Amino acid sequence: MSIEVKICGLKTESALKAALDGGADYVGLVFHAASPRNVDLAMARRLSAIARGRAKIVALLVDPDDRLLGDVMEVVAPDIIQLHGSESPERVAEVAHCFGRPVLKAVKIATADDAEAGLIYADRAQMLLFDAEAPAGAEHALPGGNGIAFDWRALAGVKGRLPFMLAGGLTPDNVAEAIRLTGAAAVDVSSGVETSPGEKDTELISRFLQAAKTANQGPSSPAGEEK
Repeated sequence: MSIEVKICGLKTESALKAALDGGADYVGLVFHAASPRNVDLAMARRLSAIARGRAKIVALLVDPDDRLLGDVMEVVAPDIIQLHGSESPERVAEVAHCFGRPVLKAVKIATADDAEAGLIYADRAQMLLFDAEAPAGAEHALPGGNGIAFDWRALAGVKGRLPFMLAGGLTPDNVAEAIRLTGAAAVDVSSGVETSPGEKDTELISRFLQAAKTANQGPSSPAGEEK
């Protein structure tokens, strides 16, 4: 089974081109002012025009109000809305209904209990995205894109129960192992293909896509192998 890949936090045409040329299934545009990957609506319009029809356009927002959602929908017309904040299951369902787009809901993971609790969103969102919970007390931590991996064994209880997207600390060097261990149907990367926060590297994007897309073509990890 081919793994789907999302390259998130794209801000430039060169980075977007690398993602599209490498076969990205999803391209993510961040609308969160505190993020170094935040993109304004004018640039988002340009990037989405280039990507449309070649990959699914994902608009990432954090606890957005309806006004911001409306602006993004009007200007960008994304294929998917990603909610990466503390949105309730009811809010997820409301956004999907009111804005007529499938929702990708991020669930922050530190333990297996977090993964199990996150299943409350399963009938409200098209897909769940399991991402790393920022360490308690971490300064300047963002809702996502912190480059932190969680213990992938925390997903053992949900493996095989539903398709999900995996994020958090993924890089070209570890993504294949992450896919094999977790059974993720899709992976999402942002900081793992950057040279500094918000600055994408086209070579790293290409390497990540190659590693993820070929992850299930090689031999499986030995039985019992854990990260």
